[in-house]
Formats: sequence, C-alpha cells, structure tokens
Amino acid sequence: MKGDAPVPSRPPGHLPSLPAGSLFAPRPPGARLRRRALLLSVATAAAVSVTGVTNAATSNAASPKSAAAAAQKSAQKSAQPGQPDFGPNVTIFDPSTPAGDVQAAMDRTNAQMQNNEFGTERYAFLFKPGAYRVNAQLGYYTTVAGLGQNPDDVTINGGMTVWAQNRFSDNRSSLTNFWRSAENLAIMPDGGTDWWAVSQAAPLRRVDIKGQLGLFDYLGGYASGGFIADSHVDSTVINAPQQQWLTRDSSIGSWSNGVWNQVFAGVQGAPPQSFPNPPYTTLPTDPVSREKPYLYIDAQGKYNVFVPTARRNSSGTSWANGSTPGQSLPIGDFFIAKPSDSVSAINSALSRGKNLILTPGVYHVGQSIKVKRADTIVLGMGMATIEPDNGVVPMTVADVAGVDISGLIFDAGPVNSPALLRFGTQHGNRTARAHNHWSDPADPSGIQDVFFRIGGAHLGKATDSLVVNSSDVVLDDIWAWRADHGSGVGWTSNTADTGVLVNGDNVTATGLFVEHFQKYDVIWNGENGRTVMFQNEMPYDPPNQAAWQHDGVLGYGAYKVGDNVKTHEGWGMGSYCFFNVNPSIHASHAFEVPVTPGVKLHDILTVSLNNAGTIDHVVNDYGPPTDANTSPSDVVEYPAP
Repeated sequence: MKGDAPVPSRPPGHLPSLPAGSLFAPRPPGARLRRRALLLSVATAAAVSVTGVTNAATSNAASPKSAAAAAQKSAQKSAQPGQPDFGPNVTIFDPSTPAGDVQAAMDRTNAQMQNNEFGTERYAFLFKPGAYRVNAQLGYYTTVAGLGQNPDDVTINGGMTVWAQNRFSDNRSSLTNFWRSAENLAIMPDGGTDWWAVSQAAPLRRVDIKGQLGLFDYLGGYASGGFIADSHVDSTVINAPQQQWLTRDSSIGSWSNGVWNQVFAGVQGAPPQSFPNPPYTTLPTDPVSREKPYLYIDAQGKYNVFVPTARRNSSGTSWANGSTPGQSLPIGDFFIAKPSDSVSAINSALSRGKNLILTPGVYHVGQSIKVKRADTIVLGMGMATIEPDNGVVPMTVADVAGVDISGLIFDAGPVNSPALLRFGTQHGNRTARAHNHWSDPADPSGIQDVFFRIGGAHLGKATDSLVVNSSDVVLDDIWAWRADHGSGVGWTSNTADTGVLVNGDNVTATGLFVEHFQKYDVIWNGENGRTVMFQNEMPYDPPNQAAWQHDGVLGYGAYKVGDNVKTHEGWGMGSYCFFNVNPSIHASHAFEVPVTPGVKLHDILTVSLNNAGTIDHVVNDYGPPTDANTSPSDVVEYPAP
C-alpha cells in the first residue's frame, strides 16, 4: 500500500528496552509505506557496529537486463559431469570460483531484482562446501543456499544482506521486502553484523551468524517480519523496529528489544516470558517441528535432498550436536521440473513415484498438480511460482501421510479458484469434516515457506488460499496475502474470502501470517490445533460497514476457531486494522473462539494503525477497544484466569 499519512509518536514510556548506549527515535514514514504501524528507526546505535559494512547496490556496474544471461552463463560454466540440470536461473558456485565473479553475479541479479516486486524473474544461488568472499544483497525472488550437509560446511565472509527500499532517501522502508531467503550456510559478517531488513516471506533457515544479526536497515526505516528457524546467532539479534517476529528451534546470544509481538519457541538464549512489557512470548520448547528439506552434496560429490526427521518438544538447532537427523534421498528420485514442462509430464512423474523439484520460474497450470503418494517431497527453488489458469486448484494432495511441500509461491489467476493448495480431501461441508484414520502422528506432513498471493502482480481471485483437510500437519512460515497494493487491487477486484482453512486434527502452525482477506482470515475447525505466533492485518478496503458485516457482527474476526471445537491453543497472536478507505469501519473483535476450557489463547493483541478504524474487542466480547494512539490492546490469557 502506498500513502503519506503520518505515524503518531509513541509516548516515551512505551519505548522498548534497548541495548545500553543505543539511541532510537521515531521517524516519519515515506511514500512506500504499506503499513502504518508505529515502529522505531535507528538514529545511531553504539551497540551496533556498522564499520566496514558494504552496500552491494553501489557496485552494480552491469545492466540489469544482463542478469539472466549472466546467471545462465555462470551456471553453465560451473556445471560438471553428474550435476543436475536445474535450468538457466540456478547459479552454482564452488570455492575455486574467483571472488570477483561471485560478487559480480550477485550484484547483477540484485540490480535487476532490488525493485522488481511483481516481476516474473526468479533466481537461486547455490554454494558448494567451502569458503567464499562476497557481500551480497538479496532482492525479490532471490534465494541463497549452501550445499553442505550442515550450515558450517559453507562460510560466507562478508554478508548476505537485505537493505531497505529507497535506503538513501527519506522514504526508506523495509515494509515490502518480501519473497527472498537464505539457508544452510554460515555468515562471518563484515563489521560484525549481518543485516536482514525484511517483512513477510523472507525466512532465515539453518544459518550460523558468527556475530550480530540486525533485522532492519541501520540507516532507518520500518520493517514488519519475520521468521528464523533452526539457526544460531553468536551475539545479539537486534530487533529494533520489527513489530513482530517468530524465532524457533534456535540459539542466540541475546535479543535486543520488542515492539508488539516477539515470539520464541525452543530458543536457547531467548528472553524470559514477559508479555506485554516487554512483549515477549517465550515457550521453552517448540511443540512440533518438521524442518524444510534441502539440497546438499555428499562426500562423493553427488547431489541429494535431505529430509529432516520431525521433532517434538524441541529446543535449539537440529544440528547442534552433529548432522541433522533424517533421511537422504538421491537426486535421481526427483523429477526436476522447469516452467516449460507440462502439468501432464509433472503428474506422470509423480505417479511413477518420483518426488518433485520446481526450478525457478513461473508455472502456469491448466490442471492440478496431483500429489498422491505418501512421503512425497515437493521442493521449490528460487521462489518458484505456480499460477492457475481457468480457475483450477493448482495443487492438491491426496489422503496420505508424510508429504512435504516447501519453497513455493501460489499466485491466484484472474478466474476464481476455489483454493490454491488443497491438502487432503474434503469430507462434508466447508465447515466440518469426518475424522481421518490414515494420517500418522509419527510421520507428520509439512508445509514450509509456502506463500499465497491474490492480486498485486495482476488480477487474482481465490475463495480460499490454503485448505488443510489432512490431520497431523505442520504449517511452518505461511504467508497468505490478499494484496493491498500493485495491480488488480480493489474490494471487488482481487476477491478472496479466507486465507487459511484448517479442517484436519492435530495441525500445528509456527509462524502464521494471514492478511487482508474479506471474511475470516483464518478458520480452524479441526481439534487439537495449535498456533505459535500469528500476524494479521484486516482488509484495508471495506467501502462501508454494510459491505463488511455478518449475522449482526461488525466485520469478521481475523482468527476463528470453529464453534464445535473443544481443544485449541495459541500463543503470541496479533491483529491490526487499517481501514484507510473508510476509517469509520468497526470490527467487533479480532479473535472469535468458543468459550470452553480446552480453547486457550495466550498473549494476544490488537492495534489500530493510525486510528484508521476500530477493533471493539480483542477476543469475543473481551478486551478493550483499540485506541487512537497506535498502542496495543493486550490480553494475556483467554479465558481470563
């Protein structure tokens, strides 16, 4: 969203706790702000070393138009016998690659992708085991990964960074820094701090930061993330202006501060539980996790995909005491798809028992990609994007256990799709299902780093985005976004009812980001559901109250637990409103749950951004209304003790 509305200053008594010697101050927003959240930007920070930081953007000498050709040439040059054909948009480096060539390739791609928010280009950079000298900035649709068995098998000396948009102007902001990632490598940052100024859909996984990690641009600007998993940070993670963040199954030296909703699950070194002041929600363990599968090269130089074993009640990284437990699958077990491959060819490979790798690009599908076999792995590279034609459901999963889908964007097409990813078959009506008996708690399915978009790049429509009918599924870093800016955006244009619909039992979400849907953002009908960290913005654009109400209720809740559910639990959950089209709009509540002893919410909050609209209660009819000062309305426990 774009606009210039001022952000009110938070009273001094609400300033977050910061490292000694730091000076943080509010800053007026610029024209590219998507959110009106009151966040803090850095004026100076004595506790944060910025000496020696290199801005990769300043070294972009090549034309952006040459990026694709350069990447293809580099990939072909580094190809060796036995190396899989990942297509022209995957570049593989080895330690013998001259440092200048590595830097130039990263710079060329960043020059093309830094401002390419809704482009169709997609890139993945892979680093074979060894040490490298590079300061790389990651733009849109750019992913970086090490090819070692463990993160420390690949060391980046310099940095893997994301800077704010328009960082050298007064309009600098990280609020739209989406769709990029780094994983499975160690970073030895210049100046002692790696900078990762991102919002949603920009995960850090399996990284070892040998220094500090800053979740913002030290020049200033707002940020609204974010997600870290299975990672280690030697020193301080500097939250600064991040309004919310989830860190899970990791270890850190310390954490600097909180704004509204900072959540930790199974994080060694995390701050103690203290919500709402500071706003830390800290779980000693992560209830259940299934880490994302990843490519690696074994000691014989062969490519494999490693599938980590699911963990329960875990703490710290999966690789702290050696290699991550799990199973290696040879690359020959995978069909390596390119955007030119037909859905028929993909489905034929899946029916023959192959797993699936989707290489970088945009896949237009006129029929569903059908996953029918238990324990199938579907792995996207370079933010591979699937777009349905003619209103089809672009991917479906049958009633089987242990399936894993990761690293994908589902981008709705102009003809309405009933769903964008349907996991398991539907039984009964949309709000109820028969309990299944084929799922396996010991072999849960996983959906990691999967992102949904309705509008923005073009007109898009989808009734639901993610529908989970299966039981025993882990949702890990999900962002479902009905676009508030870009192309094809409007109340009657990019229509979408619900972002995430869960009908299965024993489903756990860690990092659930769902925004701007026109009815309930999340509906959870299954039993024994759990959510660790939920972030939401209600739709910006209801034209009037009559258009956004139902059954005597103003608006729709952001997170609804089904009326018949007996057991459900959530921790660290926030919902914000910014009704900029009509600030007179009200929502009766953000969270709607049945009043029963087995349904419990911990550390939940609402905020009205710049007083553009009102949320009357936090949960059901409980909790104060949002105020005019962009301050959170907090509920520590519901039902109240």
